[in-house]
Amino acid sequence: MQLTEKNNEPDWVALCRKGDNSAFTALYNKYAKRVFNSICRVIPHTAEAEDILQESFYHAFSDIHRLQNPSSFGAWVSRIAINRAISHLRRQKVSFLDADEIEVADEPPEDEETAQLFECTVDEVRNAISQLPTGYRTILSLYLFEDMNQEEIARMLGVSHSTVRTQYHRAKKKVLQLLKNKTWS
Repeated sequence: MQLTEKNNEPDWVALCRKGDNSAFTALYNKYAKRVFNSICRVIPHTAEAEDILQESFYHAFSDIHRLQNPSSFGAWVSRIAINRAISHLRRQKVSFLDADEIEVADEPPEDEETAQLFECTVDEVRNAISQLPTGYRTILSLYLFEDMNQEEIARMLGVSHSTVRTQYHRAKKKVLQLLKNKTWS
């Protein structure tokens, strides 16, 4: 089999398993931007995110024989990248506070002011999220942008489900506050 425009993802994976460099390039070109964006939602520093991107594709291609469903390469490499980004955070000693040790007040219901915040631009929301502490930003990004449920995030981060739930709600509240006050540089 040769790489052509008619090849699909399973064909590319099969060619990668045979060592075809053009198939490696095709898969990288197809998924690198999406994976990089996922990494950047967890790791805000571009150079570190680029390193994690390269490491993620290196490991994906090195272990491509382990991929059970060749049509899910994109999801598989994204998961590798997210795991590597979280490992990077752990090496930096980012901690996710355990909510079992913290008193948490119930959130008040949303008011009219909060509803007005939905008129913010995407850039304003992105900027507000970037201002969150690393733990909050990571949990919010995994939940909202990587479509992971809170239990899955808890397992991945090695914390309780209540910790993830609490930090998600606090992150959301902080983003709303930042958007309301537009207090970023």
